Amino acid sequence: MEGRSLCALTFLLLALANVNTVHGQGTRVGFYARTCPRAESIVRSTVQSHVRSDPTLAAGLLRMHFHDCFVQGCDGSVLIAGAGTERTAFANLGLKGYEVIDDAKTQLETACPGVVSCADILALAARDSVFLSGGLSWQVPTGRRDGRISQASDVSNLPAPFDSVDVQKQKFAAKRLNTQDLVTLVGGHTIGTTACQFFSNRLYNFTANGADSSINPLFLPQLRALCPQNGGDSNRVALDNGSENRFDRSYFANLRNGRGVLQSDQALWNDPSTKSFVQGYLASKGLLFNVEFAKSMVKMSNIELKTGTNGEIRKICSAFN
Repeated sequence: MEGRSLCALTFLLLALANVNTVHGQGTRVGFYARTCPRAESIVRSTVQSHVRSDPTLAAGLLRMHFHDCFVQGCDGSVLIAGAGTERTAFANLGLKGYEVIDDAKTQLETACPGVVSCADILALAARDSVFLSGGLSWQVPTGRRDGRISQASDVSNLPAPFDSVDVQKQKFAAKRLNTQDLVTLVGGHTIGTTACQFFSNRLYNFTANGADSSINPLFLPQLRALCPQNGGDSNRVALDNGSENRFDRSYFANLRNGRGVLQSDQALWNDPSTKSFVQGYLASKGLLFNVEFAKSMVKMSNIELKTGTNGEIRKICSAFN
């Protein structure tokens, strides 16, 4: 048993070492070491304070980073407030945690004005949210700059809850993310909730016979009780039934058992190209998923970066300078 534990620990350390070697052009681990040495600790303590008061914010911040990176790259464009901005798009209406980013930015502007980007704050906050929910931490390459464009019309390319596996793979491939990255990052649904309106079509008239047959028959009454056929569109349902605030592999066990809530999630078990990754994570007792999630998050956080003189360092995260 000791030998097995030692091997697992060695694997973990090697895997995390590989995570920390992934950098994007213009970003690096410790980017603020000289210009704002307390940057990461300020973000961490801020996220911790807010998540202690409201554990659901962890999933909100993780989801916000994902939604930011898939539109205009990881540039904080989702944080901009105002008419016609990304955060007003239908797919982003359920995002939460903006106040956490604003709080961290206010503290950072006092500690080192004009130095830390809102895009970096969001990337760090997503990492800290996973750790506070029971997942592994990882080193986040920083040095992103904030974008100057935020349009609701650009949000149409976000992965959608009704997407087939093929469509999901196309959308991820467009961001240079492979099939394993897809399964791994969607595994972030191990924390958080979704609104009934994003999956209630599966519960009633999905086919001529009624509900989506891929839903476990024992799970269907529970979902129907939470999402009645007439009304309840805004009701919230855990994406990882039984473990919505804990970052673990139970999400994948739910897919295996026909308890995936979103159509796009359950499809990962029903398609051979993605099922193999789900099975791999289930077989590894959580270690492999945690390590691969960190690697895929670093990879995703370097999508279409703005660095150097491109973009800006916002004074307020919700408004362009």
